Amino acid sequence: MSVLHFSKTVLKSLFGKPATLMYPVQVREYSDNTRGQIHFNGDDCILCGLCQKKCPAGAIKVSRDEQKWEINRFRCIACNYCSEVCPKKCLEMVNKYVTPRIAPDSVETFTSPYVPPSKKPAAEKGKTISA
Repeated sequence: MSVLHFSKTVLKSLFGKPATLMYPVQVREYSDNTRGQIHFNGDDCILCGLCQKKCPAGAIKVSRDEQKWEINRFRCIACNYCSEVCPKKCLEMVNKYVTPRIAPDSVETFTSPYVPPSKKPAAEKGKTISA
């Protein structure tokens, strides 16, 4: 009895379809329910930092002074909080093929063309600013 069960499993493994894909040679097709990964559109970003504040994994860093937006893909848990809070909708979840990475501490850095407005000097007490 057990020999027949064993031989059935061996024959199925030898002649059956493989259980895994030949990643990355064979591209996986994602279903519509898959969240995917964060896609960043730097042209619309105003570097407000809301995505950094809402990221529960701490995968996003925004530097307004250096005009940089960074994401650590290994820390990102694809929760979609950052794209929900983005006021300019420059973050979105996309289902696309991801190139495999080797270094676990690799960080993708994007530079935003946004230039924050300069602050006006505060008026001192007792002085009026004339135009």
